[in-house]
Amino acid sequence: MAPFRSSSDSRPAGIRRSGDDAFKLTVDYVKQEALEPLKGLGRFVAWGLAGSLAIAVGILLLLVGILRVLQEETGTALTGDWSWVPYFAVSVVGLAVAGIAAWRIVAGPAKRKVPKHAKKSTETELESPTLVSKSVESKPSESKTFGTEPAGATIESQATGTQEGTS
Repeated sequence: MAPFRSSSDSRPAGIRRSGDDAFKLTVDYVKQEALEPLKGLGRFVAWGLAGSLAIAVGILLLLVGILRVLQEETGTALTGDWSWVPYFAVSVVGLAVAGIAAWRIVAGPAKRKVPKHAKKSTETELESPTLVSKSVESKPSESKTFGTEPAGATIESQATGTQEGTS
């Protein structure tokens, strides 16, 4: 027969279990909120570095190609005392590319350009249904046949869930 345990004997085990659960919960929380975002950030940085390295190598090869074209295809015009001109030209192109890259980095992301007609339609969609219904009210002389609805009638239909002009 098992020895009889009082309720006071089970308390330390319950407290220990609660403490273990709290510790495990804390460790899981730290993993979820700190380590997983850091792993995602690490992948982002790794792909960014790989991409920038590939672009740098590509630009370098392009500049060397421009240099070789200038040296070979200009014949004897850029030889002798003028042999520095292809190097200078390629240096100017390289500095221009670096300057444009630096300018875009400092300027930040470009603002999205929305066409004027698209901007007005999104403003109309954001209006509340009461404002739309006030602007949609038709004159008594207008007919309610299909295809002759006022411009905002379809927006009112979408906002209120009703269908007008289908009777």
